Amino acid sequence: MKHLVVIAHPNPDSFNHAIAKRLTAALQEKGHEVAIRDLYSIGFEAVLSMKDFEALRAGDIPSDIRTEQQFISDADVLTWIYPIWWTGLPAILKGYVDRVFAYGYAYKYGDGGNIEKLLIGKKGFTVNTHGTPKDIYDSIGMLGALQKTSDTGIFDFCGIETVGHLFFGSVPQVDDAEREGMLKQVEDEVERLF
Repeated sequence: MKHLVVIAHPNPDSFNHAIAKRLTAALQEKGHEVAIRDLYSIGFEAVLSMKDFEALRAGDIPSDIRTEQQFISDADVLTWIYPIWWTGLPAILKGYVDRVFAYGYAYKYGDGGNIEKLLIGKKGFTVNTHGTPKDIYDSIGMLGALQKTSDTGIFDFCGIETVGHLFFGSVPQVDDAEREGMLKQVEDEVERLF
């Protein structure tokens, strides 16, 4: 299978990058092909400008958007790795969705206003980190809300089947042994899912 790993954390020494490395190694060990798009290191422009908006409506896709769309088109599985900041996606990843998952590429309106999902056949997997303890997010319904936003509101909206979603809480407060346990969970999910 071909995997596209999209990572949205500015620090290359972050735990999110450690997750990406461990996930990539586990996939490659199983013979999968992996492409990585580190949105910060490639300098992805996150703001959907009026110029972009008009170009997309005219079918004149800007080259940076076309590049990212090609990575998605080539992939069987999209994996997103990102921290939860202010109960949502980092701005750079939200901008990636705004610009890359464009009308006519990821979805369109069909007869009667029905939504046609244009990325059917692809699978989606997400790994999130957050500083808040997981039991607090569980108790207030935040994890469910986060899943609804990304798994349903983005992936499913475009036809991508969500196959897994991991949440790792208290990441800045836990020790290396606990972080290693989290990385092992990532490897276990790769083994289970792919």
